[in-house]
Amino acid sequence: MKTTIVKALTVALALGTLGGCATTEQIAQIRSTAEQALSTANSATQRADNSLSVANSALDAARSAQSAADAAQACCRENTSRLDKMFEKAMQK
Repeated sequence: MKTTIVKALTVALALGTLGGCATTEQIAQIRSTAEQALSTANSATQRADNSLSVANSALDAARSAQSAADAAQACCRENTSRLDKMFEKAMQK
């Protein structure tokens, strides 16, 4: 994003130079546009960082849920095995 801003600024300055001497007002407008673009880029970066943080939290929660589900499945299998053995013993008597 910042690379795009730098390119846009370079193009704007080049156009100003090609068009003749830029007035102080034109330079101020270019500077203002560049500052707005930088502000927008910084805001987008901040939002992206926040989104990454939220995504990482969601991933941690999903991993925790998967771990709990795996433990529950293992417990279920163990209980099924115990019940099968008890049933077999009961049938032998």
